[in-house]
Amino acid sequence: MTPRFIADQQAIEIGSIRLSHIEPIIDGVVVAGAAEAIQDTDSWLLRWQLEDGARFELSLATGESTRLSGQFRLTGYTGERRLSSIGLAFGRASNVQRYLRNGYMSWDGSYFVEPGNAREAARADPTILSGYAATALVSMQGDLAVIGFVRHDRFQSRLSFDFEDRPLSFTLETLIDWVPRQGTVEGEPFIMITAPAYEDGMRSWARAVAAASPTPPRLSDHRLTGWCSWYNLYASLTPSTLFEHLEAAQRYRDERATPFDIFLIDDGFTPEMGDWLETRPQFPDGMRPMLDRIGAAGFVPGLWIAPFMVGNRSKLYATHPDWVVKDRQTGIPLAPMTFYGEFRWHKRSEEYYVLDVTHPEAEAYIRSVFRAWRHDWGCRYFKADFLHLGSTYGPEVARWHRDDLSRIQIWMIMARLMREEIGDAVLLLCGSPLLPPVGLADAMRIGRDVGVTWKGHYSAESLLRDQTTRNFANGILWQADPDCILLRDRFHDLTDAQVRSLALFSGLGGGVLMTSDQLDEVPAERRELMTRLIGDGKPFACDFPFAGTLPLNHGVGAGPTGKSVMTTTADPVIVQRLRRGKETVLNVFNTGEHHLDRLIPWSLAQRRSPCPVFEDGQPVEVSETGVPLTLKPFQSRVLSFQDAP
Repeated sequence: MTPRFIADQQAIEIGSIRLSHIEPIIDGVVVAGAAEAIQDTDSWLLRWQLEDGARFELSLATGESTRLSGQFRLTGYTGERRLSSIGLAFGRASNVQRYLRNGYMSWDGSYFVEPGNAREAARADPTILSGYAATALVSMQGDLAVIGFVRHDRFQSRLSFDFEDRPLSFTLETLIDWVPRQGTVEGEPFIMITAPAYEDGMRSWARAVAAASPTPPRLSDHRLTGWCSWYNLYASLTPSTLFEHLEAAQRYRDERATPFDIFLIDDGFTPEMGDWLETRPQFPDGMRPMLDRIGAAGFVPGLWIAPFMVGNRSKLYATHPDWVVKDRQTGIPLAPMTFYGEFRWHKRSEEYYVLDVTHPEAEAYIRSVFRAWRHDWGCRYFKADFLHLGSTYGPEVARWHRDDLSRIQIWMIMARLMREEIGDAVLLLCGSPLLPPVGLADAMRIGRDVGVTWKGHYSAESLLRDQTTRNFANGILWQADPDCILLRDRFHDLTDAQVRSLALFSGLGGGVLMTSDQLDEVPAERRELMTRLIGDGKPFACDFPFAGTLPLNHGVGAGPTGKSVMTTTADPVIVQRLRRGKETVLNVFNTGEHHLDRLIPWSLAQRRSPCPVFEDGQPVEVSETGVPLTLKPFQSRVLSFQDAP
């Protein structure tokens, strides 16, 4: 059903979901008042006349059969206006069973919330009431309404939800960040899409984001595969240790004749954050000889950098204290990350500041870093990390050198200069806003660090949650990076079943596929699993047909710092589906700790009738209604449904 605006009721219907009680928001405050609705063929204009003589307008237009486009603005005023934000309030969202809380950056999770049983959780953990860029509203009947902004390179756009003592309501806002505007202040354009399933709707939204991007997405015809130092060596880097791992990676690649292209030296080779043109004593000859040897071994040499970070003990800060962002009230440097106790992150700095990229000299410096790494050092793969620090603070908190840019306009200075200076080298972003760098980034981390445990702060939990809700953008906006897979058989707290299942879950996502393990020490069957997952080295799409459909139970638990956080339990079985040649593959993954019996209906494999099914090359028993399975704790069973000859 085409989304439609009902003028006499001033409501929007998106499938079976109804949005009503529409009101403007200016600087976070709802402006009550009656609106005039004006129709022109397939478009409408809602106009609110404000007391100061200005007008708030909402334009809506139908386009494709499943889409309604909109944009809001403040206009009709004289002189200059500096607003914090403008937006829309939908005072009632009717027939909504659950909504997607979409996170802003790599480590800010995306997950579904069921308002009917999340009130206590929302009081304890208000982060579930805020989201960014888009949401998916799931109706009581199971169809979806995806609502999302389509431009992300100028302003940050956010959503907020409320269901404390009434039915669900939510707001859409564009953060203008006090950027001066003459005559009109426009919010970012948005769309409303009807869809039968979560990933159908989110992919439609992602394609609209790609089309609206000033620069087309950078989509390669090969997967980013290879080795990364972090999850094995961490900061314990020396040339000899790296060469040992390089030789092991080369032997694995050559023996298996598999695409395994990248060798990334992660954090640990520079002395302090900010001193990017220096190396630690372990690398007396600098990084050029290291990268030359990596290239000579047939790998794409890569390095890690956190370009917004400046340590308080760095030479950069000692020489240029005016190059970091200041607190607007106190004038002292903002320190979004501090290490005052025992753990000092293998460096001396106790505080980490934000490089003020709006300062011309600071911009020139960080440009020189990327230029030197690319052209003098020979780096051809850049992992840029902790990028959210450049867009965390608005003007109410931060004072930048320039005072006339939004937080995203500032962030885009860094994103654009990285691409300009590294040319055609590969750029993977981590800890990054997900949507502004479309067209600049080749790949995007979509979750937290994987860690070595099943549950906890650095664990499998983020992977299971965020790949399921974010992998829809893989191959549309960038190549999705679920983080490294763990293959080693020691020095972690995972069972064999958990290691295998997590590797399958990541690898069958179709995006970036990296490991950190010393490949000579990895058991042969796990090296073979890695080879199977890499396949022909080409990216592909998968989907999660149960995403957004499962009933949820919410509770309250404790986060890693002791802060209250929402906990969620649902059906432990995740189904991952992909099309490969003449087969449909289902990865049926029991993420729980108990045996389960399940019937996989033919429809889940997009079949109307029985067909041959294989697992590890062996036929699987089937029935007229589907495939009966017994799933051991943490087991994945990968089923191949064969097309008829």
